[in-house]
Amino acid sequence: MPMPYKTRRRLSALVLIVLLPVYIAFAWWLMSLFERPPILLELLVYVALGVAWALPLRQVFLGVGQADPDAGRGD
Repeated sequence: MPMPYKTRRRLSALVLIVLLPVYIAFAWWLMSLFERPPILLELLVYVALGVAWALPLRQVFLGVGQADPDAGRGD
């Protein structure tokens, strides 16, 4: 069963406002545990961590920026 549009909007706002800053702090903390690697490796790690958070949440963000598809219904 697909997730309703309003639920996806609210969940995406929660992810962007609360969970993303927590994830950024976690990634920053994780990188501080090790000696500073060469700049290209560090960049690669940050890019990988930057993509890794979005992949599992792709379905939540899908179509959120578009108009509500349920608004046209006359329920």
